[in-house]
Amino acid sequence: MRRVWCGDRRSRTLFARDNITYEPVDLPDRLDYSAEQSLAEASAFHDRMKQRHTVRDYADRPVSKEVIEACIRTAGTAPSGANHQPWHFVAISDPAMKRRIRDAAEEEERRFYDGGAGSEWLKALEPIGTSDNKPHLEEAPWLIVVFAQRWGQFDDGTRFKNYYVPESTGISCGFLLAALHHAGLSTLVHTPNPMKFLNAMLGRPDSEKPVMIIATGHAAAHAKVPAVAKIKKPLDEILTVAE
Repeated sequence: MRRVWCGDRRSRTLFARDNITYEPVDLPDRLDYSAEQSLAEASAFHDRMKQRHTVRDYADRPVSKEVIEACIRTAGTAPSGANHQPWHFVAISDPAMKRRIRDAAEEEERRFYDGGAGSEWLKALEPIGTSDNKPHLEEAPWLIVVFAQRWGQFDDGTRFKNYYVPESTGISCGFLLAALHHAGLSTLVHTPNPMKFLNAMLGRPDSEKPVMIIATGHAAAHAKVPAVAKIKKPLDEILTVAE
């Protein structure tokens, strides 16, 4: 089985007890745009991200490990509580492992659709067209399983608490989805609960909680998206400006 493990190489400097000190340094990077440039960059990014779609149909077209690593490296630049970076990513291309994940996920999904979700939730999902059948978990060339780390360890083996774990991991996942889209890949975010089978299957410790599976690859030629997914709230419904 081939696996790509990203995120385990923790800095000895950051996670050593004798280095927990504040040391200010000059801002290493600065984007000094004019007002016009700022608007142009923001608009261009919006136009690019508007082309992102959740896709369930994937082409039989390989995606290199290097592309996935580059995208996860981008995810690792996200801000986090106390800079603890409480996330870990497991990237999987092995067909047998993807099949095992699909089988286990579909078993959980059957319980969900058989009544575990409740009628209101199932009604909300009808326009999306989802079911307990998840072929994309096997057909996408890569699955990226995201784990949130509830606590970590210093270099001497003692525990430390991580802070704002859901918020930090969520921001990192946003970076990851944007990076994958920027690389020309389509994605689907799978977020069932509890997904505890993933810890044992992927050899991750109890300190970590699986929060999502991201299927990614090139969209198939016949790929479809639900019409409702194209409907986005207008700006005046998602923004309040206090001036």
